[in-house]
Amino acid sequence: RHGSAECSRKSLQTTKVWQALAFITRHANDDTVQPSVPYRAPLIVTAELPGPVQAWADGLRKAHFLPERNQLAAHVTLFHALPFHVLQEARALLSRLAAQTAPVEARLNGIMDLGTGTALRIDCPAMLELREEIADHFHGLLTQQDDHVPRLHVTVQNKVLRKDAIDLQMSLQATCVVRSFTFAGLGLHH
Repeated sequence: RHGSAECSRKSLQTTKVWQALAFITRHANDDTVQPSVPYRAPLIVTAELPGPVQAWADGLRKAHFLPERNQLAAHVTLFHALPFHVLQEARALLSRLAAQTAPVEARLNGIMDLGTGTALRIDCPAMLELREEIADHFHGLLTQQDDHVPRLHVTVQNKVLRKDAIDLQMSLQATCVVRSFTFAGLGLHH
């Protein structure tokens, strides 16, 4: 719909759709609660990265993210805090969307300055459309942080001195290669 080769929706083999669906189910159906996570902790909705991009971004996070703040593998956050009471509804919605939507192509398009952190900039109008569908579904339940269109990115460094952030951004700009990829699925974390 956007005419962008980097972010067009293409047909997908059924196995890929079901892999994305299985990922959502595996995370969302895990009803065990880790001791460090409050039982009613908010739900985080993410766009999951494909293997090679995931491994590269995880390596950057491991090298540059404060270990105590690095709770999830590298990802693109779509929603930071859906209320816990919509867990079953969110499971159903994300499962339906994964089954109905072809995998979404995106483009890693450089480095993003987060002030006291660094991220990989992701361009993908199709994922923003999918996110908008989720936002419309949960209208009235979104936090202020989630009630706007985000700048898609993968955070690789956060809560550091400004100088350290600039140093990493300069280093990554020299080595970061613009690349296209296809998101692996949607994730639901709690």
